[in-house]
Amino acid sequence: MGMEVAFEEKEFLACCGSNLFAKEMAAVAPFSSIEAAIAAARDIWFNKVDVNGWLEAFAAHPQIGQSPSPNHKSEISAQWSKGEQSTAMETATDSTLQELSEWNVRYWKKFGFVFLICASGRSTTEILVEVKKRYPNRPIVEFEIAAEEQMKIIELRLAKLFSSKERSALSGDQNSAIITKKVEDRVSIIRAHLTAASEGSASKASKIPVRTRPPITTHVLDVSQGFPAPGMEVLLEIWRGSQPRPTFGGSDESSWVRQGFSTTDKDGRSGQLMSIVDSVNPGIYKISFNTGKYCPGGFFPYVSIVFEIKESQKLEHFHVPLLFSPFSFSTYRGS
Repeated sequence: MGMEVAFEEKEFLACCGSNLFAKEMAAVAPFSSIEAAIAAARDIWFNKVDVNGWLEAFAAHPQIGQSPSPNHKSEISAQWSKGEQSTAMETATDSTLQELSEWNVRYWKKFGFVFLICASGRSTTEILVEVKKRYPNRPIVEFEIAAEEQMKIIELRLAKLFSSKERSALSGDQNSAIITKKVEDRVSIIRAHLTAASEGSASKASKIPVRTRPPITTHVLDVSQGFPAPGMEVLLEIWRGSQPRPTFGGSDESSWVRQGFSTTDKDGRSGQLMSIVDSVNPGIYKISFNTGKYCPGGFFPYVSIVFEIKESQKLEHFHVPLLFSPFSFSTYRGS
């Protein structure tokens, strides 16, 4: 994007229901690119918004199976939430809606906030499976997952805003109906990576799971369109060379050992690149994206991101997303 894009505070509030977040974002706007906006948003969300602000943002989401309240603080956000739940409502029966309502209440009583999940394209039955899988989690685990997923919501909704601003600048008001439709369709990805589940079964109820997902995950966002990037091939490798780490300028590609391969789904999420293990092997990892196949006219035939997991980090989670456009890309270490 070649020019700075201005937003109003209410637009940031549509991305995140925390008033402090919206105020802080408005204070540092405008932004020259979606990457700059996301970088600012991550800093504000994790370093300036407190726990009360997190809970305020969670509370802005209606429970799955329910419509936003009439006094919802953001009309745009309410529209997105409605679109998000469309598939669930279309596939619902009286019995599944009743069961979902009961699980929403049970989840709320345990964790103190609504159950958040990427609902677009999911049936009510699929959502029920997920809430049952995540319910055994410790409250602190769920709270951290929710905070990370809210950041993904922010990230993707910012992309929608940037996309709509660009389209409006190019074509004026005639695109308003198209933008509204795209907003409703794309809101499905706002919770793109909620896959938490208990590793223990009923027979292992006494064991508290450490992992709820593979230790290394990724997603791809096509920031040039404000959409997730479906159908992009992703490869995860680990360094197994004679030296403890690859050297700058080295060319021993045979020393990289394949760990997993997948293709991103409609929400830009990669499939499982490795097993769900409590402790990941420390070492140098490389995650590569086949950007040339996804975008044949772009500048990058592929993109590789090399990162290190230290011994002291082997119990942590590493989310390494790719924010991609035909002539630029960026990444960050999520969790």
